[in-house]
Amino acid sequence: QVQLVESGGGLVQPGGSLRLSCAASRSIFSISPMGWYRQAPGKQRELVATITSLETTNYADSVKGRFTISRDNAKSTVYLQMNSLKPEDTAVYYCYTNFASRNYWGQGTQVTVSS
Repeated sequence: QVQLVESGGGLVQPGGSLRLSCAASRSIFSISPMGWYRQAPGKQRELVATITSLETTNYADSVKGRFTISRDNAKSTVYLQMNSLKPEDTAVYYCYTNFASRNYWGQGTQVTVSS
């Protein structure tokens, strides 16, 4: 069974920072690609960042240079460091993984960027 649990969301002012965490099932974490998606009100879920088991990273153009994805295999946790946050970053952020050709999602954590 694959489980993903996000944490770290909250309210932050424009230009501020947040760090999201996603605790994943230990048994599959070290060999699975991980990532973050987000969904804003009225919009489709979109890719934010991904990281492979070999720590190759990829970012959406909208967050490149501001967000950093990383993983800690010892803790079975993937992180998303978000800097220089903008109001348009406001969304529910979802952790995801693909294991045995099947996608798994966390429950989501709300990020709100507002003055």
